[in-house]
Amino acid sequence: MPATTRRDFLRLAALGPLMAAAAPLRAASRPNVIVILTDDQGYGDFSCQGNPGLKTPNLDRLHGESVRFTDFHAAPMCTPTRGQLLSGQDACRNRATSVTGGRAVLKRDLPTMANAFAGGGYGTGLFGKWHLGDNYPYRPMDRGFQRAVYFRGYGLSSAPEFDNDYYNGHYRDQGVSKPFSGYCTDFWFSQAMHWMRERSAAKQPFFAYIPTNVPHGPAWVDPKYSAPYEKEGMPAKFFGMIANLDENIGKLQAFLRETGLRENTIVVLMTDNGGTGGVNYFNAGMRGRKTAFYEGGHRVPCWVSWPAGKFAVATDIDVPAQVQDVLPTLIDLCELPTPAKARFDGRSLAPLLRRTAKTLPDRTMVVQYSRAKLVKWECCVIWNKWRLVHGEELYDIAKDPGQAKNVAAEHGDVVKRLRDYYESWWRGLGDVMNDFLPISIGAAAENPVELSSSDWCDVYCDNQKNVSDADGGPRGGPWSIFVESDGDYEITLSRWPPWLRSPLTAGREPQKMTYGTIPGGKALPIAAARLTIADQERTVRTKPTDTQAVARVKLTKGTRTFMQAWFQDEKGTDLSGAFYATVRKV
Repeated sequence: MPATTRRDFLRLAALGPLMAAAAPLRAASRPNVIVILTDDQGYGDFSCQGNPGLKTPNLDRLHGESVRFTDFHAAPMCTPTRGQLLSGQDACRNRATSVTGGRAVLKRDLPTMANAFAGGGYGTGLFGKWHLGDNYPYRPMDRGFQRAVYFRGYGLSSAPEFDNDYYNGHYRDQGVSKPFSGYCTDFWFSQAMHWMRERSAAKQPFFAYIPTNVPHGPAWVDPKYSAPYEKEGMPAKFFGMIANLDENIGKLQAFLRETGLRENTIVVLMTDNGGTGGVNYFNAGMRGRKTAFYEGGHRVPCWVSWPAGKFAVATDIDVPAQVQDVLPTLIDLCELPTPAKARFDGRSLAPLLRRTAKTLPDRTMVVQYSRAKLVKWECCVIWNKWRLVHGEELYDIAKDPGQAKNVAAEHGDVVKRLRDYYESWWRGLGDVMNDFLPISIGAAAENPVELSSSDWCDVYCDNQKNVSDADGGPRGGPWSIFVESDGDYEITLSRWPPWLRSPLTAGREPQKMTYGTIPGGKALPIAAARLTIADQERTVRTKPTDTQAVARVKLTKGTRTFMQAWFQDEKGTDLSGAFYATVRKV
């Protein structure tokens, strides 16, 4: 694909100048903040939300200590929710609209929640699932997190975390792969509490972001947690992961009480999208699940607790709200300087929490994301208790919470109002469908750069099964690339993750993990690799025992281009994309 030179899209200024003001005085007296985001736990996957079989005593206790937003909406899939949470902007505006397909990163010059807290004198730490970019300039430490302990991709069983384990696996520490001991959820919470203790000892307020990768599949957990749910009709392993999560919530609550931090710590708990493993058992009366634009796909719990804030605990607020509201709310509650370049689609919920207002000014909200490509009218438009789904179906949630009756024909005026709003909103996005934010190569911050098929543009090839079956499409897909410096680049192509050192032609036997098994993969008669980048093409012949194919190219600073690579047989027939590539400036 043709290369272009740098334009106004590149803004390399450090994020420090994005802050509107320096750190405030008396920072140590400011409230600490913990944001907990669980993965694929639906609205009904809590005993306090009416689940008849699941037991979540520690989550229930937090629920009883919190103000609960009961008409709160995320995206129907995880990356868009994470981007909205951290930026305060709609996914289609901040550009993190999908979990894959080259659309799973935030605009590089967009200030994040971590930037806002760092600008207010806070320590900032991430402990868990990131899923907003594995490479510079999109990694958590590039986006304001001073401490980053995380998984890449969507976590275990994703292409970037191939052959990783929930128990005694590997994680990223400031971008460096390291082993961890024990179960992943236990590890995230223990690391977070250790870091919070350090920040407290240093008399620095902290912002701890704990996005767990459970109960997202695969459902791997110690049988002692799933055993109580081994009953007909119950998703035992899914509930077991939640039981372990609940245990860690209890440990966190005990830690905050024992250290004296509880009184002046804001705790926000929410989930990233609608339910998955527990939906068929109990879905709180809602229609739909993860990925759907019905209520079950995007209505999630959001609880806010702060003893020193004097909130009216154990109260419900049914005002429609959205994940974009969390950042402006925390800026208000913590009296943070708003980053100079921040532009929020969300609104502060602080007046509702402080009981200085009973409602918010009239608002209309759009829930939209993309599986790979972004498509107009794949959305839900929310106005009060009305829901316009796919631009055609209208539901009155107050009268019909299960969305059983489409009342569009009876309320044409409401349909027109919401369609008109969406049309205006969509026009304001600009051309977000055809522009892919590039991954940098040749930058001092990351060299070499490890790429995976998760970031192929407009292609869904996000997990181990795609790689093992080689079913991501015979020609794979392109990576969007930006060249940070002039020079010679060595590009190493692999069919399997390079750390496995498996021959390009090899198949794989199923891999036994601690609490589960990874399926095996097929062999391929690979005899050559072909690479295209910046109007250059290279073909490299390979032997059956080769684990990689290596090509060299010369690239020019400021070039924005696409890189694509695929493997071929002896006749030159395309077999599969190169699922992994390592790019090193020599």
